Amino acid sequence: MDDLRVPPGPGVPRGLRVSAAELVELFSRASGPGGQGVNTADSRVQLSLDLATTTALDDVQRARALDRLSTRLVGTVLTITASEHRSQRHNRLAARERLADLLRSALAPASVRRQTRPTRGSQRRRLDGKRRRSETKSGRRRPDTSA
Repeated sequence: MDDLRVPPGPGVPRGLRVSAAELVELFSRASGPGGQGVNTADSRVQLSLDLATTTALDDVQRARALDRLSTRLVGTVLTITASEHRSQRHNRLAARERLADLLRSALAPASVRRQTRPTRGSQRRRLDGKRRRSETKSGRRRPDTSA
């Protein structure tokens, strides 16, 4: 197949191009529907990319990707599996698309939330809700029989 192209976006202003030589594709039999070819076609695709050695990423991008994708990595290798389609070709395309989306989202800079104060209306609604809930619960108490 061709090189993997990651479209431009935050953190990747010019996009990325991962060489096809750096991608490792493994094929195996997928479970699920397949008709007569279910036991003969190797339609499941595992697409792997070693983030530590790829030339597509610079040092900042590499560090960011390794940090953000650390839970999905085995060593430094990122593996994507696709088996939702019956044909190997469609699964190859799905795996490449998923890998591109994952890399693009991992390389985007973290958005910093600016803290804001709650509005007067939201504070009033919150306290009204607490008051209503308190009244509901106080209505469930046993009647006071000490009088």
